Formats: sequence, C-alpha cells, structure tokens
Amino acid sequence: MVKDEVAENDNLIDKSDNQIEKLDVNKDSDSKVFHPVDYSKVKKSTGIFQTFGIFAIIFLSILLTAFVAFSVNTANKKSIMHNVFISGHDVSNLSKDDALDSLNTYISSNIPEEIKVSHNDFETSIPVKDLNINFDTASAVNLAYTYGKKDNLLKNDIATLKSFFAKTKIEPVLTLDIEQLKKCLEDISSKLPDRLIESSYYIEDSNLILTKGKTGSVIDIDKTADYIIDQIKSLNIKDVSIPVITETVEPASLDIDAIHTELYKEPKDAYFTQNPYSVFPSENGIDFASSVDEVKNMLNEDKDEYTVPLKVLFPNITTNMLGREAFPNVLSSYSTKYSTRDRDRSNNLYLAASKINGTVLMPGETFSYNKVVGERTISAGYKEAPIYVSGEVVDGVGGGICQITTTLYNAVVYANLEIVERTNHQFVPSYAPASRDATVVYGAIDFKFKNNRDYPVKLVCSVANGIANFQILGLKRDNDYEVQITNNITRTTSTAIYSQAYKILKQNGQVVGTYLLSSDVYKRH
Repeated sequence: MVKDEVAENDNLIDKSDNQIEKLDVNKDSDSKVFHPVDYSKVKKSTGIFQTFGIFAIIFLSILLTAFVAFSVNTANKKSIMHNVFISGHDVSNLSKDDALDSLNTYISSNIPEEIKVSHNDFETSIPVKDLNINFDTASAVNLAYTYGKKDNLLKNDIATLKSFFAKTKIEPVLTLDIEQLKKCLEDISSKLPDRLIESSYYIEDSNLILTKGKTGSVIDIDKTADYIIDQIKSLNIKDVSIPVITETVEPASLDIDAIHTELYKEPKDAYFTQNPYSVFPSENGIDFASSVDEVKNMLNEDKDEYTVPLKVLFPNITTNMLGREAFPNVLSSYSTKYSTRDRDRSNNLYLAASKINGTVLMPGETFSYNKVVGERTISAGYKEAPIYVSGEVVDGVGGGICQITTTLYNAVVYANLEIVERTNHQFVPSYAPASRDATVVYGAIDFKFKNNRDYPVKLVCSVANGIANFQILGLKRDNDYEVQITNNITRTTSTAIYSQAYKILKQNGQVVGTYLLSSDVYKRH
C-alpha cells in the first residue's frame, strides 16, 4: 500500500523534467492548489539580466572615465569658461592677463572725462577726476577665471555645462568719493534756473536787510547720488545726460523772533584785573531800532525786500576809558616841536591827536592811522595849512597832521612794536631827521603798526605849548628790549638825499640785534 502511494507521488514529480508544482494556499479555503513553474524561462531571464549588467557596467565605466577626463580638462584649463561676462563685457576663453587688459580697456572707453547731468533744459557736468572712480577689475577677472574650477569636481562640471546654456554675469566692485559727488550735486542744486531761494537777511551799514524766498526745485542729493552711482556701475554715463532727481520746496518764512534773538547783543563794559594783569575790552551791542512787533507788521507789505534800521548799544565803560591802573608802565615816549603861531596847523595837529588819544590795541590788533583819524575835511574841523603837493608847498586841508604821524611812528619803534606800513615824505621835514618821519594821504598812503606784545597797549597823545607828545602804555616784561634808533645820510646829489635808519636792540646793556628800519630817498629843496 505504501509503495503504491510513493509510486503515485513519483509519477506526479516526473510528469515533466522542467516542471515543479507550486503550492498556492488560499486563506479562505482548506484546499491547496499546485501550479507548475517553467525552469527554462527562469534560466533565460537570468542570462538577459547578466548581459544587461555587463553593458551597464561598461557604460558607467565609460561615463565615469568621460566625467573624470572632463573634470580634469576643466580644472587644468588656462582660460576663462564659455559665456562669462564682466560689466557686460565678454571675457570668455581669455587668459587672466588678456581678460584684465581687455576689461580695463573696455571700462576706460566707457568712462568720459565728465558726467553730464540735466534738469529740464538746464545741463551741466561733474568732472570724473574729482570722484576718484575705480573698478576692482583684478578681483572680477580672478573670480571669472576661477568660475567652474574652485569647487569639487561635480559642482565644477555642472557650472561648466551650465555656461553653455546661460550667461555668467560678474560685476566688479566700484569705489568712488561719494562725499565729493554729493558736494557737486549740492553745488548744482544751488545753480538750477528754478532753484529754491531761501528767505535770508544780512546787515548792510546800519540796517538789517530782509529778503523773502521763492519756491523752487531742490536736488534730492541722496537719491540722485545713488542713481548716478548705478549708472556708473552699468557704464551708462558716456554720451548721455543723467537727469537729476528734484523736489519742489517752499522757502521757510522769515522768523523775526529768531532773527532778533540771533542779532541782539548786549553791550559789554571794559574791565581789567591786576593779579594777574589782564584787560577785557568793551563790546558794543546791537538791536532793532524799532520793536519786534513793528518789524513783523512790516512783513505784511507785499515786497521782496525789507529794510530794518538798527541801533548800536554802547557800553558804559569803553576800553579807551581804562586808566593807568590797567596800563601801569610807559613802554615808550617821543615828542616833536611845532610852532604855536600857525594856529590853523596847530588846530589840525590837535584834531588828529585827539582822534588817536586813548586808543587801545589788543594783542595782535593792527592800528590804521587813516581809519582812526578819518578823512581830513572842513566839516570834520580841519583847516587849510601848508602841505607838499608834487614837490611844491601849497595850502591843503589838514596840513601838518603828518607831524602827528611822525611822532607816533617814533614812539612805536621805541616800543618795539611791529611796523606794517610806513612811507617817508617827499622832503625831509623840519620836525624830524631823515628816515625818522612818516607821511599819510587819506585813501592813498597809510601808516600802520601791529601790537605784537602779549598785553594790550594804550596810545596817549597830547598837543600843547608847542610840543606834540606820544606815550605808549602797557605792561613791561622781564625780557623786554631797550631800543635805540640811529639814522644817517648815506649819499647826496644835487637833487636827492639818500638815508637809512636802524633799530638797535639791547638787553642788560649788550646789543643783541641791529635791524634796518628803512632806506629812503628825499628831494632836495
């Protein structure tokens, strides 16, 4: 019985040398079904896959070899990749040096000497040399050269392949003097035909002049500067005029309260201290001659300009009023003689001296004879007296005042103050030796000197009893010099006298310096 079952099973197995029963179990059924499998087909499929695998390996090997070769070739390339542009200029396939030369030439050819800017019909220009424009072309070329070479092989190859289908654009770094560009734009803004005119004011003589402004155009400096920089970066500045960006602005109204606050100044009295010695000069004040409200009402008139009278506020104590306590020492003194019989001439001497008397010069301040004494006119009280005109003695208004100039000149030299301007007479005067005189002509010849000391000096002058005297007061220092003046006639001719004067400085009785004061030429009487 057993043998029969085994034999039956063997028969099932041997039904085909190439078949095998497959057991298919159906979970919803207790039955089991066997399906035969064709082994000849399995063997055939396996062969196909093996062949495909071999071809795939070969293909991948070829691809890998090509990839490596492509990568190596790219990495070793001595020129810039395809389709690379710097500032819109094609540098493809160029060496670094050639690309740099080509790019510099291209940029230079697109940078004009002047950048033209315009506003409506108005046009002007900005000098390029003032802006110090510079493109970093070397870095840009280096970046272009390393494109497709600086990363790993895969990234480099992708970049290289990409260059065949799309442009690679590189912009060099631009540097320029932005502050100078803005200054140029501010200057241009002030020159626009329809520019804004701001309300303003200024002092002329003894008046305050107020002017109303006018609505106008103002360049937006920041926006225009940025726009021009963008145009420079794009090399879009040659043979074009760049429009400036403007805005319409109304002028600020005249603020009378603010103007008065700025203008108004309290007078200051002069004073001095003795420990240490210091002089603090007086200062004049200033104010509207009328009230602030009256000036405001003035602006209601439809005018472009308004005149507001001003008044000077004088201090109670001026610097000239400070007495000997403030100027304890006599630095120098000098006198000349005059004839009291010539009353008109004596009058002129007195008037000129009275103008100068009490004048205080602060350290560094310059004295002008013509400015202090003023024009010599009949209305000023001057009389006609003998003067030199074109080599002749004639009567003229203010005649004789040069004796005051001469007396002051010698006192100034003895005080060792700095002579700024001095001119000798045509003839040697009777009241001073050659090269020791000084003449003045209002509006033409002046006598000037400077207080070169570190303390103020005061000029004290008197004209009385035939003596004109000047004293220069101040504060003596331990290192002050003793001053001597020498003069001598160096040559004479039938028509001229030549002379010189020297200033000799001494300390402790010893000469420390000799200085030429002047070399002069006089006509002979």
